[in-house]
Amino acid sequence: MLKDPLFIAVIVGCVIVSLILARGISLMGRGGLDGAKKSNKMMQYRIGAQLIVVVLVVIFVALRKTGG
Repeated sequence: MLKDPLFIAVIVGCVIVSLILARGISLMGRGGLDGAKKSNKMMQYRIGAQLIVVVLVVIFVALRKTGG
């Protein structure tokens, strides 16, 4: 399974989503209007990245069920 490029893409995507989440939370902790705007933008990026990862997971599961 570790040699499957789609599985590796899912793992990398999960790590990227986690890093974006951590960055957004750290920006939220700074406070102020500027921190809030930057934090909100990071959370928007996180949602987009999560969408991509969820699609990859669905494709991965579908291919695994069909034997691909």
